[in-house]
Amino acid sequence: MLKQGLQQKQLQKLSPQQIQFIKLLQLNAVDLQQRIDDELIENPALLKGDDEDAAPKELAENEVEIAEGTEAADNVSVEDYLTDEAFDVKEYVNDDYDSEGFHLSDEGQEEERKDIPFAEAASFHESLLEQFIAIATNEREEVIGQQIIGTIDDDGYLRRDLNAIINDLAFAQNVDATLEEMQVCLHKIQSLDPAGIAATTLQECLLLQLKRKNHQKKEVVLAENILRDYFDDFTKKHYEKLIKHYKITDAELKDAITVITHLNPKPGESAASTKPQYINPDFVLVDHDGRLEVQLTARNAPDLRISKNYMETLKGYDANPNPSKELKQTVQFIKQKLDGARWFIDSIRQRQQTLLLTMNAILQYQYEYFKDGDEAKMKPMILKDIAERVGLDISTISRVANSKYVQTDFGVIPLKFFFSEGITNEDGEEVSSREVKKILKDAIESEDKHKPLPDERLMEILKEKGYNIARRTVAKYREQLNIPVARLRKEI
Repeated sequence: MLKQGLQQKQLQKLSPQQIQFIKLLQLNAVDLQQRIDDELIENPALLKGDDEDAAPKELAENEVEIAEGTEAADNVSVEDYLTDEAFDVKEYVNDDYDSEGFHLSDEGQEEERKDIPFAEAASFHESLLEQFIAIATNEREEVIGQQIIGTIDDDGYLRRDLNAIINDLAFAQNVDATLEEMQVCLHKIQSLDPAGIAATTLQECLLLQLKRKNHQKKEVVLAENILRDYFDDFTKKHYEKLIKHYKITDAELKDAITVITHLNPKPGESAASTKPQYINPDFVLVDHDGRLEVQLTARNAPDLRISKNYMETLKGYDANPNPSKELKQTVQFIKQKLDGARWFIDSIRQRQQTLLLTMNAILQYQYEYFKDGDEAKMKPMILKDIAERVGLDISTISRVANSKYVQTDFGVIPLKFFFSEGITNEDGEEVSSREVKKILKDAIESEDKHKPLPDERLMEILKEKGYNIARRTVAKYREQLNIPVARLRKEI
């Protein structure tokens, strides 16, 4: 039976400006620049400060706050503005707006900008395709090879089944290839550089590389036999079984292992490694007479303003006692774009303030570490600690810490690095888990590789240093450091 009734609910809804701020907050410096460029293209009312059409930048003694009186109301969309016949133009053409514009000045540290010459190089897949075309026998083979090469992952492996690629060719290229043709093309691709390319498994990748080695050397032949016939035993380091089966000495096995360990398990990544990788820090740590301070980089403090041509159009509308229908429609369009520009600039400034507020809290919390970069001075710190200090939500702090970096005298460090759980030592002091991990790492690096330290012994070493930690916790920290178990660290 259907019934009608009234019900009251209290819901919390984010305004368009709040949603925009949240999205901007989680961007790093490079992604923010791209987002700003996209907004400049989409909104003609938003301009860079050096644009001739930008509003003038004369600053009054008391700068007008961008956000003042411009907050978006809940449940208001752009469509609402377009249908709003009555609005006050004076709020857009008042003296403050006309004289200063709604601009965001570049308060970040000036970066030295120089044109860096980059060598033009073909991409990994383009290089493979050029090599393959040179050895392909006909156009049909070129099409098949191009499809296979396009399916190769960035690390150099072909993880898609050949039968699936045959279907791709039929749908995309209208080419009905046979499995035999695919295999012929695949073998040709596997002969290209770098060695080991287009393998389907790690075992095949390593064997493809060994085929190009000098088989006059005994260690190369032994290495190939081990990988082909006893791959699982080798990966599990069952060296005694290998020595017994091949009737070889420890030294001979060690030579074969040396050959294998010098092979490349990810040939695609090595081919792409020539492309320079840069980290653009979001913050810079500076020392002012012994006092550490944090500054935003210039990328995070763009100079954005409103188009003065749009403001002049609004002035003309305000001065016209009988505006035409076309002028009204134009002004409504301008109003929409101006609101969008003001919201965007306000969100950028709010992002700046949130970033600085959070980073300053991290600086004060980890001040001893920032003095010299000694990890032993790192305090345990979680997202909640910073959230309580700055009065923001934990999710906001998480967005700030995500993919952001700070430049210090001892390197460019991700903000996530400063967050770690706490451990209580024998003296009752709470220390960062990073200190414990450093002790573990140092102990494993200095161990006898012929008799690597098991987790039980690592647990005892930590107890000797005052850290009463369970073996399972030791194993967890070791895994977080990407260090394998003792048996897999053993060397001959």
